[in-house]
Amino acid sequence: MDQGAGLGPFVDPLPGSSYTYNDSSCQAWRFFLGRGFRYSLLAALLGLALQVSFAENTPKVVLDTNESIFTVFTAINACGYDTELSLSDPLREQIRGEVAKAVAASSDAHDAVQLVCQFYADHQLPDASRNLAQYVSLALYLGEAPTFALRVKEADLPPDASRVLGIVPFLQQFYTQAQLHAIWLQHAREYTGLTERYHEPLAKMLFDTEIYLKLPSSGYLGHQFIVYLEPMGAPGQSNARNYGLDYYVVISPGKSAALKMEQIRHTYLHYLLDPLAMKYPYSLKRLDPILVAVKPSPMDENFKSDAALLVTECLIRAVEARTLGSSKTPEAERSKAVQESVEQGFVLTPYFYQQLEQFEKGPIGLRNAFPDMLSGIDVGKEQKAILQVHFASKADPELLHLTRPNEGKLLRTAEQKLAAGDPAAAQALAQQALDEKSEDSGRALFILAQVAAMKKDMAGAQTYFERALQTAHEPKVVAWSHIYLGRIYDLQEEREQALNHYRAAMSAGAVLPEIKAAAEQGLSKPYEPPAHPSNKPAEEGEDEPK
Repeated sequence: MDQGAGLGPFVDPLPGSSYTYNDSSCQAWRFFLGRGFRYSLLAALLGLALQVSFAENTPKVVLDTNESIFTVFTAINACGYDTELSLSDPLREQIRGEVAKAVAASSDAHDAVQLVCQFYADHQLPDASRNLAQYVSLALYLGEAPTFALRVKEADLPPDASRVLGIVPFLQQFYTQAQLHAIWLQHAREYTGLTERYHEPLAKMLFDTEIYLKLPSSGYLGHQFIVYLEPMGAPGQSNARNYGLDYYVVISPGKSAALKMEQIRHTYLHYLLDPLAMKYPYSLKRLDPILVAVKPSPMDENFKSDAALLVTECLIRAVEARTLGSSKTPEAERSKAVQESVEQGFVLTPYFYQQLEQFEKGPIGLRNAFPDMLSGIDVGKEQKAILQVHFASKADPELLHLTRPNEGKLLRTAEQKLAAGDPAAAQALAQQALDEKSEDSGRALFILAQVAAMKKDMAGAQTYFERALQTAHEPKVVAWSHIYLGRIYDLQEEREQALNHYRAAMSAGAVLPEIKAAAEQGLSKPYEPPAHPSNKPAEEGEDEPK
């Protein structure tokens, strides 16, 4: 059978798949972590990067320090950012003293810090944690010293980072005149020591989390999870960000030997679980009455308007409650954690807590178990339960600030080029959007898959469709990717695999008539290409000629 035949128009991995970690896989993982975390003084001086690659083509998990973040934090310390100074690592006080000495010894440095401090004073926020958060947001987007050029277009900065973007020219002067690079290098060993403290705990947390979820992160190609350590911040103020496919945590170690693994794990759970809920927008739509019912709760407004955010946060809190402490932790303590979440507005936490209790007993991974968990939510029952809840006066601040990818001009133009029969131009534009991480990566990969299919490159098309399923949020993209993959597997005479994808397409986009028709046709009989396949891709929402 011609494997290059046409596939027709414009996730989850296949249902039923599971995996098992054994002791040898645990040792292999620890080996990769151990090797990844070895470093020389030279490496430390070049950035203290401790990069972990678990296997070829798998996502990166990075424990790192960053000179640009160091510069931003040091600058605001020089301007009165004293929050939790007495609890901070002694290195913070030491560096503050060295910077003060450098400023006192140079009139140029004094002038430079005055400019920074005037800007800092003009942009203060009443909430100390939010005041720091805006500078963390900016720092994560800054390139290398001494220019601190933006790594993205200014228009793509989050609002809080845009608010303080004007500090960059003053940072450049401050960095040079106060000789911050020399101070940074002088303390390379101390920064290395901080990363060593987190090495083994981070390795164990990653492994234990994926073991519990039965959800290997190897399915998250192109994603990064990065933990930055910066002692110039307040130990009680942790910040996490999601930018596109990448997740960041900025942690400030303090005098205490206790490590902030709870904050890191919470963000890592978002890294693993955020993509799940967004694949089922139509299943989430029926939860709208719950969003209305939790309006009086004190949790962040984003959770009251976005069912995907609410569902994911409730699931994460349920995971955290189920894994609280050790096997000897009293059930009452776990139940208390669940109830506290409910009182803050995360009312689906008890439901997921019960579901996870059953999940733990079976072999199926969470990626495959999640659709049934989501569809099993009884909206009426939950509404009645919410009526009995006495909401708390305030909620815990959410550690992670989420962003949603935007579909912009590049991908719109790429789709127009594809529809006009110019796959080369469409491919270039989609690849540009993917490389720049400026737009919806799932849709970019979907376009690249369509281009490969038009070129009769079935292997390439299959790879791109599979990658699109790992990141796509738009239901049409998810559903059509499943249908395309089902057709590819039919052409390869792997009927069971094809049926799994047709079923997944029904789950993702059955309310769209054209998707339902294409999926039902695939379920009824194996796909056969048309006698005279056209190279013109079908318009979105339209099936191919039969």
